[in-house]
Parts: sequence; C-alpha cells; structure tokens
Amino acid sequence: MCGPPGLGWPCPARDTVARVGVYFDSATATPPHPVARQAFLAAADEGWADPGKLYTQARRARQLLDAAREATAAILAVRPDELHFTAGGADAVRHAVAGTRRARGRRLVVHSAVEHSALIEAAGDDAVGVPVSVTGRVDLEALRTAVNSPEVAMAAVQSANHEVGTVQPVEAAAGLCAEAGVPLLVDAAQSIGRMALPTGWSLLAGSARKWGGPAGVGVLAARKGTRWEPVWDGPVDVPAIVAAAASLRAVIDEAAVESARQRALVDEIRRTVAATVPDVEVVGEPDERLPHIVTFSCLYVDGEVLLHALDRAGFAVSSGSACTADTLRPSHVLAAMGVLTHGNVRVSLHRDVSGEDVRRFLAVLPSVVGSARAEAGVAGL
Repeated sequence: MCGPPGLGWPCPARDTVARVGVYFDSATATPPHPVARQAFLAAADEGWADPGKLYTQARRARQLLDAAREATAAILAVRPDELHFTAGGADAVRHAVAGTRRARGRRLVVHSAVEHSALIEAAGDDAVGVPVSVTGRVDLEALRTAVNSPEVAMAAVQSANHEVGTVQPVEAAAGLCAEAGVPLLVDAAQSIGRMALPTGWSLLAGSARKWGGPAGVGVLAARKGTRWEPVWDGPVDVPAIVAAAASLRAVIDEAAVESARQRALVDEIRRTVAATVPDVEVVGEPDERLPHIVTFSCLYVDGEVLLHALDRAGFAVSSGSACTADTLRPSHVLAAMGVLTHGNVRVSLHRDVSGEDVRRFLAVLPSVVGSARAEAGVAGL
C-alpha cells in the first residue's frame, strides 16, 4: 500500500494498520464517516475552482458551497447567512471572541473554568473564570455575578465538556446573559450531531472532525442582532465543506439509534470499571443526551504510562489529565472540578466501536492498571 502520490513516503503496510487496534478517542476526532469521503471526492471533481469568481467552474463551486451552507444551517436551526465556515473548531472560537470584542469595544470574557483550551487562550488575560461543581457543571449564581459588569464583552459556556462529557445548563446560562445584555458563545463541538442543541445563545461554534467530517472545517453561527464582526476573508475549501455537510446530515439521521447503543456501552464501562479496578474514581456526570464519553481516574499510576500501556494492548484512548507532550500541564478541567488530575483515562465512543471492542478493553484494563502500578512500585497499596 503506497502513500499519496508525489509525497515521497509510503503508507504503513496493511497488516501494520490492522494492528493499531481499537480507537476510543472520538472526543478528539471521530473517524471519517463513509459519506464524507464520497462527498469529498465528488466535490473535488466539481468544486475545485474559486467560488468567488464569475466563470462557469467558479459558479459550480459556489453552488456546492451554498448547498452545503443551507444543509448545515438547517441542521443547526440558523439562517444560511448566519453561518460561517472556518478552518476548524478552535478557529471558530477564536473568530467568535475576536469579532465580539471588536464589535462591542470591550475585552473582558466571562467563561466557565472548564472551557476548551482554545477558548481560554483566545480570551487571554482579559477573562474571568466561573467555578464549576465536582461533576463539572457551571455555577449559575457565580455566572450571574460575573456577567453583570459593564466591562464584559461576552460570556462562554460549552454545551458539553470535552474531557468528562458533562452537559452544561446552557439555556439557563443564556437567560442570565440576556438579562445582563451580554452575548453568549456556546462551544458545541462535542454535541453537534449527537444531541439536540440548546437555545438562547448568540454565537455557536463547532468542528467537523468531531462528527466524522474532515479536519480543517469548523462552523461559527452568529445570530442576527448579535454585535459581532467577521475578522477574516480567506479562501474556503469547498470539497471539505461539502464533505462536512454531508457527514453531518448522515450522523443526524443515525443519531437516535447510535445514541441508544452508545448509552448502553457507556453504562457498562462506568459500572465495570468501578467494580473491577481498585482505587478508581469515575468522574463527570452521566447524561443520556450525550453518552459517548467516560473518564476515570486511577490512583497510584502515572497517566502517560497507563495510556502507553493501553496502546500497546491495542486500545487508543486519551487522557482527561495528562501532562500532555505539548503543554506539560495537568488538565485545567479536572483541576477545576477538584478531582484527580493524574492517572486519568478518557474513553470516547463512535459508530465503529462495537460491544465486543468495549468488553475486550474492560477485560484487559485491570491487569494493565495493575502492571502500571507495579512498574511504579506502588502495587498493593
């Protein structure tokens, strides 16, 4: 099996790919939906031209772009002219923050303490973090106090947490923000395509790779009447946007059945981990509307060591902690919740994960944790 032509490097052999194992990290990126690939290839033949030009090929690209915008807007329950495509979910968040600050002439951003790092970085030093409960739910009274300041440009509360899966009370938060005259940004990356979206928000951001679309496509919806100014005017990747729209429609069609299937698997994971792994804490707040994430903390074990051990056992998981290679900092989400920030494992499911995959993982997990503890010299504590 060869790599892409002209790049000068081969792809791994097919048997090597087969040994990669089970992918349990859809909260970071979901494997591409089959519809996404089909739509991308078709659009690559028809939509390669610049949709901003006037000649025939460009008009065809514009037709494809407009159709993708209309389809995506309908799913998000917004008007097509309220929807903007960006270079990814983090890019959408950055544009939401920068555009709101620019339009309102204020800089202070109020956000929950468990927002994605992209939002926290975009807000920078001009920000107020609102505390959360031990399950990760935002403190609404603290939010009410924080947004009632004339210096506030905007507030941000995610629809559901990317590390522990807790669903936030967005509609209640939106009511508080509306009373204060403050626009609310909702990072809906974990919920678009999986659950009904909340109402009351002013801006909403998402990422196509979370729902099985291609990487490099984000969505930003800005409701009419919101004081927000676009701060970019760059080229768009029409084939990728078409693929993102097609895959979103496909996962929406499958959502009810897939949600019920994943809910049963998540319940099984939470129950079995608590019963079979000593000194473990399953964190977050289960919610039947968003059943794809389970995070648990294992005492007396280094998270990075545990993730590598699980990878060697054939399971690609992430961490809700992690002194990650790019930051070398523990999870701000788990720290804000007041739970263990090391020895964490996040399992997040997708349409290709089977019940047998989950049970094989649960079967090997106790021994993998035990071996990691023994390696650290803390077995039997």
